[in-house]
Formats: sequence, C-alpha cells, structure tokens
Amino acid sequence: MVNENPFKSILKTLEKPGGEFGKYYSLPDLNDPRIDRLPYSIKILLESAIRNCDEFQVKSNDVEKIIDWENTAPKLVEIPFKPARVLLQDFTGVPAVVDLACMRDAMNNLGGDSNKINPLVPVDLVIDHSVQVDVARSENAVQANMELEFQRNKERFAFLKWGSNAFQNMLVVPPGSGIVHQVNLEYLGRVVFNTNGLLYPDSVVGTDSHTTMIDGLGVAGWGVGGIEAEAAMLGQPMSMVLPGVVGFKLSGKLRDGVTATDLVLTVTQMLRKHGVVGKFVEFYGEGMSELSLADRATIANMSPEYGATMGFFPVDHVTLQYLKLTGRSDETISMIESYLRANRMFVDYSEPQIERMYSSYLALNLEDVEPCISGPKRPHDRVPLREMKADWHACLDNRVGFKGFAIPKESQSKVAEFSFRGTPAQLRHGDVVIAAITSCTNTSNPSVMLGAALVAKKACELGLEVKPWIKTSLAPGSGVVTKYLEKSGLQKYLNQLGFHIVGYGCTTCIGNSGDIDEAVASAITENDLVAAAVLSGNRNFEGRVHPLTRANYLASPPLVVAYALAGTVGIDFETEPIGVGKDGKKIFFRDIWPSNDEVAQVVHSSVLPDMFKATYQAITKGNPMWNQLSVPSGTLYAWDSKSTYIHEPPYFKSMTMSPPGPHGVKDAYCLLNFGDSITTDHISPAGSIHKDSPAARYLMERGVDRRDFNSYGSRRGNDEVMARGTFANIRLVNKLLGGEVGPKTIHISTGEKLSVFDVAMRYKSEGRDTVILAGAEYGSGSSRDWAAKGPMLLGVKAVIAKSFERIHRSNLVGMGIIPLCFKPGEDAETLGLTGHECYSIDLPSNVSEIRPGQDVTVVTDNGKSFTCTLRFDTEVELAYFDHGGILQYAIRNLIHTNH
Repeated sequence: MVNENPFKSILKTLEKPGGEFGKYYSLPDLNDPRIDRLPYSIKILLESAIRNCDEFQVKSNDVEKIIDWENTAPKLVEIPFKPARVLLQDFTGVPAVVDLACMRDAMNNLGGDSNKINPLVPVDLVIDHSVQVDVARSENAVQANMELEFQRNKERFAFLKWGSNAFQNMLVVPPGSGIVHQVNLEYLGRVVFNTNGLLYPDSVVGTDSHTTMIDGLGVAGWGVGGIEAEAAMLGQPMSMVLPGVVGFKLSGKLRDGVTATDLVLTVTQMLRKHGVVGKFVEFYGEGMSELSLADRATIANMSPEYGATMGFFPVDHVTLQYLKLTGRSDETISMIESYLRANRMFVDYSEPQIERMYSSYLALNLEDVEPCISGPKRPHDRVPLREMKADWHACLDNRVGFKGFAIPKESQSKVAEFSFRGTPAQLRHGDVVIAAITSCTNTSNPSVMLGAALVAKKACELGLEVKPWIKTSLAPGSGVVTKYLEKSGLQKYLNQLGFHIVGYGCTTCIGNSGDIDEAVASAITENDLVAAAVLSGNRNFEGRVHPLTRANYLASPPLVVAYALAGTVGIDFETEPIGVGKDGKKIFFRDIWPSNDEVAQVVHSSVLPDMFKATYQAITKGNPMWNQLSVPSGTLYAWDSKSTYIHEPPYFKSMTMSPPGPHGVKDAYCLLNFGDSITTDHISPAGSIHKDSPAARYLMERGVDRRDFNSYGSRRGNDEVMARGTFANIRLVNKLLGGEVGPKTIHISTGEKLSVFDVAMRYKSEGRDTVILAGAEYGSGSSRDWAAKGPMLLGVKAVIAKSFERIHRSNLVGMGIIPLCFKPGEDAETLGLTGHECYSIDLPSNVSEIRPGQDVTVVTDNGKSFTCTLRFDTEVELAYFDHGGILQYAIRNLIHTNH
C-alpha cells in the first residue's frame, strides 16, 4: 500500500559548488519552533518518520507525536521507526540469511521472480568470529586461532559467503577483520546516506547490544532482536516507545594520567544511579571539544551497561576529523557537513548554542574523573584506584554478593604452593591469572592502546616481567591497531610481556578465554582461591570471563598491563612497588605510567589515515581461508538435508498467493503453564546442548559426537535443532508439573510426562493446536528471535499472559502467534485455570473486522469464559497476522508490487 508522501513540499535540493549533492527533506522548512528545541537524537527519528510517511506504516500523526516530543514522551506513546540500515553479527546473521534464502524458494514456487528477494535496506553482516585464545603468549596465535575457527565453523562461514554473492544490498565482512562494532565505527558507518540522490541521516539497528558504539559517531544505533532486524531488512517499520532523553553535560578536561576507560566507568556508575533504562542519553557541553571520537565511542559502547537504549554524541568538528582520519573521502565529508548544517543537525561549538529540552539532566566536570576500575562482579561497581586495596580486602570479608566472597579471616592470607612447568610457584587470593586487552569498548581507542604499549615499554626497560602462569592476550577489534602498534615500534614490548596478538575478535570479554594451565587451575580449585582476571572489556558478570576467576575487574588497557606486572589486585599502587627491576631497585606505578602528552605524541605520529584505508581495502579481498571456501553459485540455495548447521525451515510450506486470513483457536491444549518473569532464555536457551535433550538425541542420530554438539547459539541456522531446544532450559518451572523444575510437560489426554518437544509433536500429529498460559513480563531478557520462531514450529497458536516484554510481543506477532493479555487483576490462578482445560479463542475470519487492542472472549471446555485484550497493537501488525506472519507478508507484498 504505497501512498504519496504528504511532506513532499519540504523536499529541497542541497547545492554544492558546481552542482548538487542531492535532495533532502528539510526540517527547517516545516517552520515549527518546537523542532529547534528537540534533542538531536529525536530529530533523527523525526526525519525518518517524515521521509517514510505513507499514511499506512508511518502516519502524519506519528510525525506530530515526535515533533511534540516534550509532551508526548512522558505518556510512553508508540511510534514506528525505519532505520537506514541493519547490522548483523554472524551468529544472529545466519537465521536471517536462512530466512531470505527460504523466501526466495517460496517466491520461486509461487511463480514470482525469486531474485527480487533482497534486503530493501542495506545490510552489513560482520563475521567477527569469537577468538578462543587457545594459543596465548606466542607469535603464531593469530593463525592458530583462525584455523581453529574455520575448522569449527566452516559450514556456517560458507553459507554466509554464498549469501554475500546471492543477495544484493548485503555486504559480508569476512572473519579475521575485527569486532563488528569497531568495523562499524571505522568503516561501515555512513553518518549521512546518499541513496539515488536522496540524502538522509545514517541510523542502524543491530543484533548485538553493543551496536550502540556507533552513537559516538553521531549515528543513532542500538541492539534489537533477530525478527525485528529481519523485519527492518525487509522494509518494515519497528514499533518503539518514543523515549525520554537524559541530557548529560560535560565540562572541563581529563587530568593527566586519567584515561577514557576511567571516564566511561564513572559515567556508567552515574547513569546507573540516575536510572536510564529505555531512555536515550545525549551528551553536550563545552567538555565535548576535549573528547576524541574514540573516547566518545568508548562511552557509547557501554550503553547496555548503564541501561540506556543509546548514549548519543551529535555530529560536530571532532566527528568530521575522525571521518578524515579513518579514510573517508573529502567529497563524502563535505556532503555530510553540508547536509547536517542545512537540516540543523550539526553542532558547531564556535556558535551560540540553542538550549535544548531534555527529560532530565546530569553534569560531570571531566577534571573530577580519577583512575579507577570496576568489579569484582558488575560493570557499574566502580572502585577508585587509590581505594582498590582496601576495597579488595573488604570484598574478601563481605558476605557473598556483588561485593563479597565471605572468605574466613584465617584463610585470607593462604598461600597455595604449586609447580609451574618445573618451577616452584605460589598463588594467593586476588592473584591475577588472566590479563586481557580485549573487546570493542577499548581496542577502538588509540590513546589507551598506545598508552598500554608505553607502559609495557617502560616496564621492559626497567626489567619488570609478567609471571609466566598469567594468561596474557591482546585481541584488537580491527587490523588498524596492529598497524599503529608496529609503526610506533611498541608492539615488541607488549610481546615481551606476553601480550601477543591472538586474533581480531571477541575474546575474554565474552568468555572465550581459552583454558588456564592445568597446574594453575588445580591450585585454584584445590585451595578454593578467589583468583582474579583483569580485562579491558565491558562485562564482568560472575562466570562470564572464566569459570575459575571469581573476581573479574574491568580496567583500561594500560591498567591491565600494570596489574599483570603486579600479579595481584590486592595492591596499593601509590605506596607499594609494582615489582623489582633489573638492578634490584623497587619500581612503582608512577615509574611506568606515561603522561597524556607522551601518549598524544605517539598517537599523532603513529595513527594515520592510510592504515584505515589499507586495512579496509583488504576486507574486499578477503583472506586465504575465506577465499578458498567453495560455495554454490546459484541465487537459490542448494540445501543439504544432512547438514546439522544449516537447514531449510518449513515456514513457507503450502504457502499460496492469497493470505490465509486470521485464525482463531479451537479446543487447544495448554502446552505449558507458567508464572511471572519467563525470559527468552527459558524459552530458547543459547548455551550448551544438554546430553539428555531432544536436540542431543537429534544430533547423535546424525552421527555428531558429543564433544561437537557446540551450542544452541552456533546452530541457530538449523530449525530442527532450535525447535527441539525450545523450552529446553533445565531451570524451567511449569505449573502442569506441580512446581517440578525441568524442561518437561504433561500430555493432557494421557497424563504422560515427556519433554516439551515430544508432547508438542504428539499434539501436532493429533491435529491439536496448543496455547501457553503465563504471568507478568513474559519474554523478558535479551531479545531472541528463536523464542518466537521455536513456539511457532511447536504448534503454539496463542500466548495468554498478564503482560509481555515489548520486543518479544512484536516477535510473536511476526511469527503469527496471537498475544492475549488477561484483564488487570486477573490471571490463570484468579480465574481458576489449571492448564488441564481445552481453550477456544473466537476471532472473525475477516481481518477488517478486527481492531488493535479489542476485547476477545476465551472459552474452556469445562464451561469457563473470560475476556482478554488482543495485543495486536497496530494496523500493520494485523496485516502480518492476516498473512500468517511477517515473512509471508513481505513475500506477497513483493509479488504484488512487482505486478
């Protein structure tokens, strides 16, 4: 349904010397004084709504809601948003490419042109393979880790390589190029698009929560679930609550010796305390001119840790300098600046600033930031460096919790003696066993990376060493880091201390630390030691970094090196020596710490535009292992029925050109009866495949050895595995089992207790629909597309809950499942429902007779009847339901448009 854009009168031409850049929708031409007071981040939502307004998916009323943000945001109104592009990581990208491949087959079967199935908005897919760090402290680590990755994931990589050739509008960045968020910042971020002569701001949704890093570049971006990302790829709007915006004013300048990491840990703590969940944070103030783009990106990256949807830095001169540094052309930079100035979306700090409206305000003088680290278990538990020793001893004393280990006083000074490769060694509580310079948060920042290298240089020159049993590693987010560390002549000092480059990808931050040496592991477990890890990552939750490191601290890269040298987190750097030098002299922290000027000089002389150009030109050439992958050449994928990684899902079996129309539910059994707070992890676990699960049974029947099961996450491209993994969480509590914990349920008509998958298949073979009963916040936690796809494949037709998590509700709609809410004050318990009843939900067979949010009656076979609210919230969602799901809607839409 394509209507004329009602805002076509404000379409203007952007001139340039000797010609024009293109056309754009001019916000100033709306002549509305409210627009100038809007936060910059809200202006991006406004421009998108105006440009995409068709009075169906995006309405004039939605545009008015955004212009009137000051009054509408507190009311939590919903708006549609169409991002300019989609960013996929390989794990989450595989199901999206599988679905596109299936849509091509379906289009072909319906007699349409299958080559018309392509993403309608640009899709950037980065295979940022997670490096296992199995070969640390050696020169050949990069190659060895790469070989291991290709051995494990060859099939997945080959499928994505096929997708990169088969689909237009899709760029696949091969493995070994870097971490998705750093590649996005240095190479993929457009800032302003010019598509067929139409100019508009870059905005992006990605399938990883740290997509927010791009906000540092003035590009609005955040993480979403897989189905939302797929919908956006196919040109569908995302429904989002118009957010409040916290204005965060920065002033002053960081003191000497204080790093961007210290700043981000301070900001994270402040914003956590303020409460910013579901909000945008927008930074402004004169302190902005003192913050490099890399420093801004470091703060933006941590948005998930402080809970905001975005931490946004509007475009200014610093942004333009960074674009030049990273090899963007002068013509492109000129177009970006001209467009943003013309649309009043550029910040020029040399001009008087218009006071903007924010929902609430925070302020920080950068001079007040001091060196710090965060831990031992949460990113926002910041500890000033000067208090670290006292804080560590308090953690040993405190009862078990986020800041406590409850180690008895008499055991706190315990020394564990062990032998490390024939040499006597000792370990104590708080001794460092993992020191990792890792993660997209900090490896994108030359000042902290070169700062770490300068610490290494000074330490080596003074004769300091890192104990050989500390697992050290350096995993940059892009190849540019290697180039400037080599150019500066400092990489050799990092190598000397054991910080060899192990690969370009996610490592310790995501738990891919590799194994700790067996002798060290035994010393920790046999003596019940609280061993420590220090990493420059963004997450340090219990059990995430490594099973044997109970204390995990986030620190800047230079501090990671300092703590590796000290060998313990229980040290006062101001008063205690970090070690003993070659002449027996005590060496202190201040002796190895570089000044800001020293760091700035090395950054200036070593980080050059040509490095970015050379690194990213290499992306298009690929690498030998990627280039040797043989893939089929056809635009339709040749499915391999034997594959346990890539499988054709049955979404489009028996699909016809006419929409099936809305479906009610007749005499459906209850598959599961849940209480409150069922998360997407309960519904579709991402971790290891349990040896006794239906998924394990499926894999073993196909000759897969247990050690090769891999995880549910890595097998997201196989619907057979994922359907069997649905509701396979071992911590599931199902009321049909009377409170028993485990992934089982009751087959109502026989009373048998079986796995959820087996019961669902039995109902399917009997021709029975199923429903799920649930409490409040059904589908909370991280957004996971398989939490909606899995139930649909199991035959679930409706979920009746007290309330839904926002993204999960829209994902259920996208898969054709009916979301119903009990009326306030009611739930299964108050209505006397046990889940042993049969449920019927009567819906009109014509979609035009259904209204978003209408009342619907549910009747059971024992005569009970109750009213629920139908949670199709928009006309667009009803259209999806009419078609049987979002993917089917997209196919028929394409065929219709092409005719």
